[in-house]
Amino acid sequence: MFISPTCKERGNGMNSEKLSTNYMICANYQKVLRKIAQDNPVDGHPSLLFLEEYSTTGHPDNTTKIMALHPQYLESFLRTQYYILRMDGPLPFEHRHYLAIMAAARHQCSYLVNMHINEFLQVGGDSEWLSGLEYIPQKLKNLNEVNKILAHRPWLITKEHIKKLLKPGDNNWSLAELVHAMVLLAHYHALASFVFGSGINPEIDQDTSHGFRAPVVSNFCKCSNTNESHVEDVISVHSSPGTSDSVSELEALMERMKRLQEENEEEEASQEEMATRFEKEKKESLMVVTGAYEDEWIPTSCISRYVDDPSFGYKDFARRGDDQLPTFRAQDYSWEDHGFSLVNRLYSDIGQLLDEKFRMVRNLTYNTMAIHDDVDTTTLRRAIWNYVHCMFGIRYDDYDYGEVNQLLERSLKVYIKTVTCYPERTTKRMYDSYWRQFRHSEKIHVNLLLMEARMQAELLYALRAITHYMT
Repeated sequence: MFISPTCKERGNGMNSEKLSTNYMICANYQKVLRKIAQDNPVDGHPSLLFLEEYSTTGHPDNTTKIMALHPQYLESFLRTQYYILRMDGPLPFEHRHYLAIMAAARHQCSYLVNMHINEFLQVGGDSEWLSGLEYIPQKLKNLNEVNKILAHRPWLITKEHIKKLLKPGDNNWSLAELVHAMVLLAHYHALASFVFGSGINPEIDQDTSHGFRAPVVSNFCKCSNTNESHVEDVISVHSSPGTSDSVSELEALMERMKRLQEENEEEEASQEEMATRFEKEKKESLMVVTGAYEDEWIPTSCISRYVDDPSFGYKDFARRGDDQLPTFRAQDYSWEDHGFSLVNRLYSDIGQLLDEKFRMVRNLTYNTMAIHDDVDTTTLRRAIWNYVHCMFGIRYDDYDYGEVNQLLERSLKVYIKTVTCYPERTTKRMYDSYWRQFRHSEKIHVNLLLMEARMQAELLYALRAITHYMT
């Protein structure tokens, strides 16, 4: 059984009213956690019944069931999502769900689009808005550009985008509203990556009224059924049977991890060498091809109505011959030293919740790898996180990017790039092609890392642009 995270606040000067709200949320979740413990005295897996109160749909949806493989993370994720959708905040509730629709539509994620269409109507949203972007208020329309850039090329967001949205007028945004919107958009862009990366099925009872059809079942999952206690019914367990090749790959990976840990203890590369290795990894990411796809995609009609400029998609940060984009140096603007305090100041307490979620997934470990116990997986988890940020042009001066090439095989890199940058292209073959000896839950852990690393990257660019505007 897991230990529930504490509600200890980071030293960020919260007033008593904010603390009261935060502790009220914590208290509710502690009650939920106690129910998990009572319902699962033996196997330690969370009871899915407790999710009814805290899921966004009023019942435990399939996404939450899969995350329940990692209950420590799930608690933090649900608390954050519940806060940005249901607690007091700058944005009206119908705007929150419509922004979720707009964000999910950028990746053709009909699973999330349909979920929030129903939520939008339940909170009293105007059904005419569901006819398309041309029917929504101008204030929401003005966010189209930021939604598009944030979803696919967040490094292009500048203080000019922020200035335009905050410009005085009838349809202007306040800073607090804009930060709430940025968090929502980044959350649902990243959640779309998790949905596609995990091959999550639509709900069997998903509402198909209002002319919006439930999505077809993912091509690498079985249909869900009414037995909520088995995640295998929500997403297929498709790890390949053991082979001598996959066993040797696993042993070789563990040996490389051990060697890197020993080398890190002995000596450090120079700053010049570290910078060179980052540039090499950034350029090599260009060679990671995710499949033969056209630049433009044609979304279904129920998705396209929520998408502006559908041809705009991810382009490699380090495009050949393009030296105009400067690397985002983490020591110049980091989540810990800059992003956290800004977002927490403009949208009360969300920084604390996001910080806990980022820390949770980065530190989450069971000290296992496939059939092996007592394994330190720190270097592997760090390589996955930093590779995602590398593809978004973010560099950590104190990290040796040579570790990425040593720890992440090509098939895993293809999977990471697809799930992070083009999630709608993810296939069963990609999922099956890497870590063939690993448990299903370990691959879901990878998807959690990808989701959170992507969300943090988007937020870093957005918050840096806001900081530049404010200064």
